[in-house]
Amino acid sequence: MESLWQYIQSLSLSERNREWLADKLLEGTRKKGEEETERIGKEEILAGIDAGLKEMKNGQTRPARELLKELRNGL
Repeated sequence: MESLWQYIQSLSLSERNREWLADKLLEGTRKKGEEETERIGKEEILAGIDAGLKEMKNGQTRPARELLKELRNGL
């Protein structure tokens, strides 16, 4: 987790991107009305982070422009 945090801190994120990231990190902790939110286990979160870091290390990630385009289009 510490390595992930250091990596995130090394990025030059705009204020908008920092707010987006904060919202995503808190997304699972918020409840909308009486609606139950789906919980993701610690192991699943860590496995996802691990997989993402391995993809980055192996160069299996998409170019940033492609990812941003997909995010703008609402996935």
